[in-house]
Amino acid sequence: MSQLSRLIAILTLLKSKRLLTANELAKKFEVSIRTIYRDIRKLEEAGIPVTTIEGRGYSLMDGYSVAPVQFTEKQANALITAEQLINQSKDASFVEDFNDALTKIKSVFRTSIQEKSELLQSKIHIFNPTYENISSNALSEIQLAITNFNRIEINYCKVNDTNVSFRKIEPYAMYSTQHKWILIAWCHLRQDYRAFRVDRIQHFKILQEKFEDRKFNLQAYFQSCPYNEK
Repeated sequence: MSQLSRLIAILTLLKSKRLLTANELAKKFEVSIRTIYRDIRKLEEAGIPVTTIEGRGYSLMDGYSVAPVQFTEKQANALITAEQLINQSKDASFVEDFNDALTKIKSVFRTSIQEKSELLQSKIHIFNPTYENISSNALSEIQLAITNFNRIEINYCKVNDTNVSFRKIEPYAMYSTQHKWILIAWCHLRQDYRAFRVDRIQHFKILQEKFEDRKFNLQAYFQSCPYNEK
């Protein structure tokens, strides 16, 4: 766990309990008591009113609370509209992750904003005249591979081709067109950049192997090699 994650978790625990000892926190996060002392100082330096009760532990000053995030009606409407657009995606993992995140965001809407956002939700429909019954469930994992520089193994099937090819790739970028997600990756088989439709990846495995960043530039790629559906 990173220090930032631990500080947030300590603050959450302090909000939920009247008193916590350094020993309890050290055991909870599997760190030394000295580390907990440093974490408490960090919280104090950030303006969090942590009260130290000598010989007993730590608590938050009475009446302290983190100010809730407030959304305007227009901001809430923008999120509801985005939800409708994203639900058109053919990738189940992406839709599920977004909807889970949006549920958390909606939980802090004021009642009046919540009521109006539900009303708007019933009055928006995205019409998609070009329907293709093909989907994927890989987008969320591939996004993690891009940002963590993990190689991927895939079984891939091109359009109008029954042959399935095995590829080891280095994922670099993604874009969406006509409700299809396209992955740009360095292909070890072709020794060049290739575009892969995510919904045509029949099987994938995120490897622990890391790759060196080739400084890929998406705009330069578009100029030199525009996407050609394969």
